[in-house]
Amino acid sequence: MKKKEIKFSLVYRDMWQSSGKYQPRVDQLVRIAPLIIEMGCFARVETNGGAFEQVNLLYGENPNKAVRAFTRPFNEAGIQTHMLDRGLNALRMYPVPADVRRLMYKVKHAQGVDITRIFCGLNETRNIIPSIKYALEAGMIPQATLCITYSPVHTVEYYADIAEQLIAAGAPEICLKDMAGIGRPGMLGRLVKEIKTKHPDVLIQYHGHSGPGLSMASILEVCENGADIIDVAMEPMSWGKVHPDVISVQAMLKDKGFEVPEINMKAYMKARAMTQEFIDDFLGYFMDPTNKHMSSLLLKCGLPGGMMGSMMADLKGVHSGINMILKSKQQPELSIDDLLVMLFDEVEYVWPKLGYPPLVTPFSQYVKNVALMNVLQRVKGEERWTMIDKHTWDMILGKSGRLPGKLAPEIVELAKANGYEFVDTDPQLNYPDALDQYRKEMDDNGWDYGEDDEELFELAMHDRQYRDYKSGVAKKRFEEELMRAKDAALSKGAFSEEDIKKLKRAKADPIAAPSRGQILWEVSVDGPSTPPSIGRKYQPGEVFCYINTPWGEYEKVVAPFPMQVVEICAKQGDTVNKGEAIAYVLRSDVFA
Repeated sequence: MKKKEIKFSLVYRDMWQSSGKYQPRVDQLVRIAPLIIEMGCFARVETNGGAFEQVNLLYGENPNKAVRAFTRPFNEAGIQTHMLDRGLNALRMYPVPADVRRLMYKVKHAQGVDITRIFCGLNETRNIIPSIKYALEAGMIPQATLCITYSPVHTVEYYADIAEQLIAAGAPEICLKDMAGIGRPGMLGRLVKEIKTKHPDVLIQYHGHSGPGLSMASILEVCENGADIIDVAMEPMSWGKVHPDVISVQAMLKDKGFEVPEINMKAYMKARAMTQEFIDDFLGYFMDPTNKHMSSLLLKCGLPGGMMGSMMADLKGVHSGINMILKSKQQPELSIDDLLVMLFDEVEYVWPKLGYPPLVTPFSQYVKNVALMNVLQRVKGEERWTMIDKHTWDMILGKSGRLPGKLAPEIVELAKANGYEFVDTDPQLNYPDALDQYRKEMDDNGWDYGEDDEELFELAMHDRQYRDYKSGVAKKRFEEELMRAKDAALSKGAFSEEDIKKLKRAKADPIAAPSRGQILWEVSVDGPSTPPSIGRKYQPGEVFCYINTPWGEYEKVVAPFPMQVVEICAKQGDTVNKGEAIAYVLRSDVFA
């Protein structure tokens, strides 16, 4: 006898978010959507939310156009789209005024997003419940979220009580967001059963990362106890710090008797190849290779896998400085692995003293930062807790909401010694409405508010990034960053000759031979000549080379746009055919 039906949701946004820095461009999203639909196994697709919009702005793309273009084909196919939002913080890392939060749901619903997954890093209901109401007002489905972690205070009873409050506030769905993958399978199963027993009509979706290796067991447990939808990934980015692959999840659940959708494997392989193509294009330059790995060490510190890339960058940044200090004290130097274990130990020490905030954005960053600074101070021979930033203090003092556990007495005393005051008011009261000031800025600049006020919303949500996008600074900065990333990748020598060619050409344009003939480099057609060096820049109209044609003419090849050479394909005297690539160059107005 078959068990209940389990549906799948593809977390396409989070696959990229947990792997690296950037999201696909709008043209790439539009290309992949039909293949995701053709796979036939997804009831839902995560299209945007979280850092998606900021990331698009960072490389100079309008995120509103990207969201509308990506959601449209899923809307037409009857596949629900969902986004991630951070409650009080909405789509960014710090609190958002209430009028901007309210506008977000109207904009996103108009753009074609069906469901919003609302979470608070503290599981603070005062931050989540207003967003449930805003979403319902706008016609969206509010999926209230429990941020799962493992600690003495994060019990089934703790989470079930929060779920009761969120369901009473109007949430028709609950998501178990196991962002670090450290939720114990047995506890997750008991929690699902507790909620489903009291609220059989409430839909439960499970989102679990693969980092420490518990995710498949957790999926089985939640399904056995009544979960309805499972978040999955797909190759080439499944597993590692991301999510389990849909193929493995489907096989496991099918074997256990659950009714699960079939997968069109021909479409899966096409989507897999296209996603790899996006990685090869430019996204792969910003994907930390360690995010491809699973690690049981994550169970020790509880940090989410998606943070490992930034954390390793932080460690590398302080590594040499720490070793210089140790060397000056005639103490043995530390390897990166030694430092990593020290940091994990310090997170384990710091976390309970800071009141057990669930280690999810932004609070995971706060705890990690405090731990890293403590490690640095202790190496110096100084005291812990002397380098706590403002945002972390806001969390400690209650400005973001109530902490799940009690602060250690030493933290309370430190706050008093600094003259800080603890608060327990509604966190939103600390952040007054602000849309009017953003309307004035739009008016002063002559900027259009956009369809459904989406451009006004973008400025209000990500003001600094939006201004950089409008001025063109973001695009230039991204192109420079991409070039540096390519240079760094090539200089590591970790690629085969063929890999290097692919990397060089990923974002490059070919300079094609206008006619058949022999290549003559530089401007002199009489004396000896050598090709330009890699990295040389050319202005539009500047002579690139000559072609000595079969009829004895010297045909000039000029730079068609500002460009920089990344690969030379023909040596002096080589015969090239018309249309054949002479070289590959990066096009950019950075060099203008």
